[in-house]
Amino acid sequence: MDGNGRWAKQRDRPRTAGHREGVKSVRAVVEESVRRGVGTLTLFAFSSENWQRPRSEVNILMELFMSALRGEVRRLHENDVRLRIIGERRAFPEKLQRRITEAEELTAGNRTLNLQVAANYGGRWDITQAARQLVADVQSGLLDPRAIDEQSIARRLSFPDLPEPDLFIRTGGEQRLSNFVLWQSAYAELYFTKLLWPDFDAAAFAQALDDFARRQRRFGRISEQVEATSVVSLYGRG
Repeated sequence: MDGNGRWAKQRDRPRTAGHREGVKSVRAVVEESVRRGVGTLTLFAFSSENWQRPRSEVNILMELFMSALRGEVRRLHENDVRLRIIGERRAFPEKLQRRITEAEELTAGNRTLNLQVAANYGGRWDITQAARQLVADVQSGLLDPRAIDEQSIARRLSFPDLPEPDLFIRTGGEQRLSNFVLWQSAYAELYFTKLLWPDFDAAAFAQALDDFARRQRRFGRISEQVEATSVVSLYGRG
């Protein structure tokens, strides 16, 4: 969700105003996800590198995170949305950690949409912590090193119980992954837009989904194989 600061600068407003406006875009995208039947939505709210920003801005982001949890969780629960925070949460203030836990517990049974918010998260961190778990399991005798494969790594990443991302959307005009779900996004379709995050509304999200729907996903196969599989699947449903 990139571009909050630039959005505010264009309007001669403080960067924090852009972050506050960005919350409205979060709400719009969540609502459109529910309407369109999206199963899982993961939002990159605060990266492990964002601690390097000015302390005043980091403090505002923490306060905004707190107020968003307080103001939005009840609405998410009423709309059957499950909330989960992924990332190293131990770096957050204890009060924020408690609020995160309470929000996750309240919405744990919801099924319409899995909403994940990545906070103090980094793709390299995710892979590193998975590697640490593998080492610990090997040292304790729970895992044979010869049994380590892609699946054993994936099971130790931040969301092993959910499908890998199909579509990766980056706002703000930058065309890079910026250390977000690196392992899980190996086959994700990439979609870049110059829209700044506060301008990314439900219509812009729907356009990204429609663009994704027109793409052919081959996963290493050739087009003819994909098309043949589609025909078989179509007849199978008949």
